[in-house]
Amino acid sequence: MRLTIKHIVTAVILLLGAAGYANAQAQPETPTDRPAPAVLVADDIEVTRDRRLIARGNVEAFQGTTRLSAQSIEYNGDTGALTITGPIVIDDGAGIVILASQAELSEDLQNGLLTGARLVLNDQVQLASVQMNRVGGRYIQLYKTAVTSCRICENDTRPPLWQIRAKRVVHDREARQLYFDGAQIRVRNTPIIYLPRLRLPDPTLDRASGFLFPEIRSNSRLGNGLAVPYFIKIGDHRDLTLIPYLTSKTRTLEFRYRQAFERGRIIVQGAYSDDDLQPDDKRGYLFAAGEFALNRGFVLEFDLESVSDDAYLNDYGFFGKDRLDSTIQVARTRRDEFIQLSYVNFKSLRDDEDDDLLPSDVVDVLYERRFHPSLIGGEIRLSAEAHGHERPSNVNFDANGDGIVDGRDVLRFNFEAEWLRTYQLGGLQVQTDLGIAGDIIRVSDDITFDEDNGLAPKVGVTLRYPLVRLGNNGVRQFFEPLVQLSWVGGDGLNVPNEESTRVEFDEGNLLSLSRFPAPDRRERGWAVAYGGTWARLDPNGWSATITAAQVLREKAQADFNDTSGLSGTASDFLLAGKLEFEGGFAMSGRTLFNESFDVAKAEVRGDWSNTRVDVGGSYVWISEDTDIDLPSPIGEVTFDGSYKIDRFWTASANWRYDLEEGRAATAGAGIAYSNECVRVGLSINRSFADSTTLEPSTSLGLTVSLRGFSVNTGDRVETRSCGKRAK
Repeated sequence: MRLTIKHIVTAVILLLGAAGYANAQAQPETPTDRPAPAVLVADDIEVTRDRRLIARGNVEAFQGTTRLSAQSIEYNGDTGALTITGPIVIDDGAGIVILASQAELSEDLQNGLLTGARLVLNDQVQLASVQMNRVGGRYIQLYKTAVTSCRICENDTRPPLWQIRAKRVVHDREARQLYFDGAQIRVRNTPIIYLPRLRLPDPTLDRASGFLFPEIRSNSRLGNGLAVPYFIKIGDHRDLTLIPYLTSKTRTLEFRYRQAFERGRIIVQGAYSDDDLQPDDKRGYLFAAGEFALNRGFVLEFDLESVSDDAYLNDYGFFGKDRLDSTIQVARTRRDEFIQLSYVNFKSLRDDEDDDLLPSDVVDVLYERRFHPSLIGGEIRLSAEAHGHERPSNVNFDANGDGIVDGRDVLRFNFEAEWLRTYQLGGLQVQTDLGIAGDIIRVSDDITFDEDNGLAPKVGVTLRYPLVRLGNNGVRQFFEPLVQLSWVGGDGLNVPNEESTRVEFDEGNLLSLSRFPAPDRRERGWAVAYGGTWARLDPNGWSATITAAQVLREKAQADFNDTSGLSGTASDFLLAGKLEFEGGFAMSGRTLFNESFDVAKAEVRGDWSNTRVDVGGSYVWISEDTDIDLPSPIGEVTFDGSYKIDRFWTASANWRYDLEEGRAATAGAGIAYSNECVRVGLSINRSFADSTTLEPSTSLGLTVSLRGFSVNTGDRVETRSCGKRAK
């Protein structure tokens, strides 16, 4: 019998159903033993008298999630064998695709022999072999195999950028592993490494134990060495990474442990070193962080930091921190309520700071609540805070008469209640703030202070009159003048200034009734803040925002230093702005200057970003101020950026320059090559630190990762095209 169909039609044939019926005459079987029916689609189908089925032309067969396409398929009902003529494509629906020229397979497509075969895993890695065997549906054996994730063009005779040649490769579909026998790692067909046995995870596996690609490191103080990471999968929710790092001057073991829980996660990382920089000491660091969801909406967070000596992190380039802060915090945030309990331990790594004289232990308890009473309108805010900090030293303040705080400890309690309401009078917006604050502060280990308390009633009225102008092409201009009249009563407390020594006057606290960063200090008396904001918003062009403001007071506040911009009865002028252009360029800046145009602080930041360039730079200036231990000005210029040379090459650089010292503080550069199969990065960084504990150092790093076997970072990957080669 022969069926000929002129055009492409679909013929649904229960191939295995027919085979199962024939087998059932000779041997009974249960329904669960019988394989699922297959579906066959072809241009031409023929069933011969000896129960052979032959399909020709655009043949497609479906068996469960497996899909097969070929030029022709011949099915033998007696043996259950499939003879397939290619080109053959078998897709199992789970990221595994097999390409072959000829095949002899079982009726369920799970066993058999394929010639001229290629195995493609997750569209990333391809394994080309002379012969391939499928065994039990779980294993695929490939002989005389070349493995790569580089794109191979049909008419390109050049070898791929990298490949792994092996006598035999076994792919375990269930374990999702690749096992190599007699493996050679080649670069442009040149063998560089030979491994008798090699195991790699296939691209469909997210986590598997094994070695990660090593990193070459070079440091002027530690020498040249190799870091070889080893990843250990402890379970589905935890893992450990060990990184031995060896040079002629150090033996270091780095580690990272991660674990995910049902309601949280933790990460612990650190290192242990035996080096020649401090040969008599064992050195290392340990950092741990975590977050857990507790009952009733509370969240526990912790961040623990410890180091063996002040120079360790800088010597090994682990982190750029010069102060460690270990924190444990429990908090809950709701729409109208906030609760927080925290403990912080500080440790300074700076050479000019003594931990015994610093407030190392800090405890904070904060509660805030908001109400929206319908009777009086507006919003009522209640807050209470308890704070305490302690120094390890218990010697009384300035016991040596040298002006150094030897052991002052502080405990304070603050509460505040305020009522805020906004009125709209035509185009005029009126905001009112009425409240009272209370403070109780106790000082220990300081014979000049003891305890003080007081109340501070406050009231403020803010007037705004926003104006909007609509222009052509969707351009909008906005101008809002504003003025605030405020009063804070009560007498200043006779307590030391412990927490409000650094004050910043900016747009964020312009309309605050107290601009001190902590409630151990409050502004007192009458004050007027005035200013305005102008903005131009253009969806298709340049946009800009400018804010100018000043604060006038009835009397000067003693605790505002000169560089804060708030000293005296008239503050410095605040000028801040931002400028954005359509081409990706943006600039922002802020400055404080007095009526003589003497600048107390200034900062400017510029960024330019497009498809090829991503650069940014900043300038910071702070004038000298002995009140905050700043005997000379601070001036600094920084730059960081990257440039995409072409589709595959990217260069980067960073630089920080100290204008007052007249020298660079840090500098670095790097270049990276990345395509669909490999990423190579080379970087060099120089630290010009000059303290006695942080010596200058230069580090060089080389990293190589083979795509397909490395972690997917989510970055966009450029794939080489298969255009015609120039002769």
